[in-house]
Amino acid sequence: KDNKKRKCTEEVEKVSEDQSSSVIQEPPIKAKKARKKELSEAEKTLANRECALERADAEEEEQKLFQNKAKKKKGASHAITKSVANSGAGTTVKQQKKKKVADEMVNRRTVFVGNLPVDCTAQALKSLFKEYGQIKSVRFRSLVPAEDTLSKKLAAIKHKVHPNVKFVNAYVVFKEECDAIKALNENGTEIASGFHIRVDIASKTSSHDNKRSVFLGNLSYDICDDAVREHFSVCGGVVAVRIVRDRKTGLGKGFGYVLFENTDAVHLALKLNDSVLMGRKIRVKRCGEKWKAPQKSSDRSRAPKDRVDTRLKNKRCSNGSFVGEKAVPLKKSTKPKRLKAIPRNKAGKNK
Repeated sequence: KDNKKRKCTEEVEKVSEDQSSSVIQEPPIKAKKARKKELSEAEKTLANRECALERADAEEEEQKLFQNKAKKKKGASHAITKSVANSGAGTTVKQQKKKKVADEMVNRRTVFVGNLPVDCTAQALKSLFKEYGQIKSVRFRSLVPAEDTLSKKLAAIKHKVHPNVKFVNAYVVFKEECDAIKALNENGTEIASGFHIRVDIASKTSSHDNKRSVFLGNLSYDICDDAVREHFSVCGGVVAVRIVRDRKTGLGKGFGYVLFENTDAVHLALKLNDSVLMGRKIRVKRCGEKWKAPQKSSDRSRAPKDRVDTRLKNKRCSNGSFVGEKAVPLKKSTKPKRLKAIPRNKAGKNK
């Protein structure tokens, strides 16, 4: 009986232990399952983040590649435009140089003819210069049209020149340079009564001899070249007279130049300074010298300030009015004032 009871108690204990173990073991299994679920959600979020980061990196790389390609394209286009611009600039510079060279070559073959009469024609000029060589063209300049609507070219063709204009200039282009140099022999010839022409090479390389020239100032605006020539013909042989004029009106600007044959004539021409020509005192000086305005020479030396003040005072007082001496104001003393002492008798009465 005792053994049976022990066995029963043991079985009951085993069953209770099994039940207790089952009860105790069940929660960890559920915890494990929950942990697994939680880990899977975290992994999902991490995976999503990683995917998003990867996508962002890929997009950045694509953007960088696109920007690099765009930069390369821009650089290539900029280089192409630069090369085109440089080539264009190079061509323009080359063209300009070629033009300058061509113009210089033409100017060496061109002769400037000044102080021609208004009624001079191209045929008359060709007949004058044809003995020196073949002439390619003749063109007139310094024409002032009779009407504002007309251009200078039309005025030259139609011979409609302003009535106040007395002379014109022209350019004669020769075929060869040596012929233009020969044509300089016509310089100073009288083509008409009162018209001595001035012939010179049109190129800028032609130098003006300052040693044989004088500058003229304060000339009349409507002066002609022959009047200046006659005025200075006393000094010596005059090679050329040039009066600077306005292109639009043809009037003189008040100054000009005279070229002599010798330097001795320059010394004589300087003596004609302040001489009267067409009612004006002209100014004559060497070319290259600066003109200085004449200063008024004061004979009396400047007196010291004290004397000047006394003179001014005497002038002011010379009207017969009496002027007394000014009183010198007394300086105020800075010492404090003392109180007056009151006698005792008066002090007692006040009390």
